Amino acid sequence: MFIAPVVLTLALGLQEPAAAPKPDLAVISARLGPCAADFVVTDANGAPLYAATIHVRIRYGFLGLKRMDLEVGTNSEGKARVEGLPVSARPLTYDITSAGMKATVEQELSTHCQATYPVTLKERAPTR
Repeated sequence: MFIAPVVLTLALGLQEPAAAPKPDLAVISARLGPCAADFVVTDANGAPLYAATIHVRIRYGFLGLKRMDLEVGTNSEGKARVEGLPVSARPLTYDITSAGMKATVEQELSTHCQATYPVTLKERAPTR
């Protein structure tokens, strides 16, 4: 009778703690095609940036007359994804910003339909 509680206590004590759940990937879709861009945004020290904003304007259709603005923020690992991009759109320019830091990334969809971009944001030099 005394052995059962001791064995149960030891068994519970030896269990490994549950792994922390992985943060959800921040994703936004244009729903215009099969292309996508993945981003990993870090600061100058290589630390992931949470809630960095990634903005893109998509011009598509005849003469690029149709336009769509998309914006997504990075998760706690500095990751985000823009998907559903059209193959035949004009080249895309992504503006990535966070707390006064900024970077720009360009994607030519006809040659880089599925792309991954590591982005390092640095402090902007003060203007006089």
